Amino acid sequence: MTQQTYFYHPQAGKLVKNIQKVIIGKDEVTKLSIVALLAQGHVLLEDVPGVGKTMLVRSLAKSLNCEFKRIQFTPDLLPSDVTGVSIYNPKELNFEFRPGPILGNIVLADEINRTSPKTQSALLEGMEEKSITVDGVPVKLKQPFFVMATQNPIEYEGTYPLPEAQLDRFLLKLNMGYPTPQEEMEMLKRTSNVHPIDSIEPIMEKEELIVLQNQVNEIVISQAIQRYIVDIVTGTRNHPKVYLGASPRGSIALMKAAKAYALLHDRDYVLPDDVKYLAPFVLSHRIILTSEGKFEGKDEKTIVDEVLAQTKVPIDRG
Repeated sequence: MTQQTYFYHPQAGKLVKNIQKVIIGKDEVTKLSIVALLAQGHVLLEDVPGVGKTMLVRSLAKSLNCEFKRIQFTPDLLPSDVTGVSIYNPKELNFEFRPGPILGNIVLADEINRTSPKTQSALLEGMEEKSITVDGVPVKLKQPFFVMATQNPIEYEGTYPLPEAQLDRFLLKLNMGYPTPQEEMEMLKRTSNVHPIDSIEPIMEKEELIVLQNQVNEIVISQAIQRYIVDIVTGTRNHPKVYLGASPRGSIALMKAAKAYALLHDRDYVLPDDVKYLAPFVLSHRIILTSEGKFEGKDEKTIVDEVLAQTKVPIDRG
């Protein structure tokens, strides 16, 4: 889909450019990851190993001067390895809570589909409620809180498909893809001596990020565009090749992403083009195809594109 050229929000634009010092040729994925961060959502990156998924989230954390935590998901990982555990201290005669890696600001859930559904679900409460429960006691997560999960395609051996309930918690699902030969040559050039991730500096403090996140709530979205979002989501439920369409959470996610996208491009209002552009990234992982649809070779993104083509676009934002 062809995108117009937009101006960036001054602070958000600096963040984009800083990450681009490390991530070469993946401008769309970079911008959409920042959209999810501004919208206080989470991202699922699905792609083959070695295309820069981990490097993207590391460069994001360094740019924001936020506490970065990594969870390497393996088949033997336990839920307590994610949330933390209380350990008895014989000197103090009490239990001390040892926080797990989910108690960071920017959390990389690496290869999330390598572990069992029980451990995958340990992320659910934190992603949705911004708190976790340890030994029956609620523990609030740090703010800002952003999860970027990576997964290899489920055709690879030793992987577990994410449950639909967990997929729905991710604001966006993105794919990085292989770089072009020219981009790969540039990667070799930049990493021949020192990796660029070691040289980038923070360009924003987490307090500034929280201010931007709050500004997203103030972005204006007209009733006409809200109706456009509902019509698109309803279209996924009524499509003949869809077994289960996007839920109301999908409508809310699309609205939040559109408002964050508008802020990223230094606007205080949402355009219909914002919604149209973001819909495949927000909705594709929230629908389940019928057996007939799969047999015909359709995929979720194709379905969303068909729904967009059939949905009337509002003429103006008023």
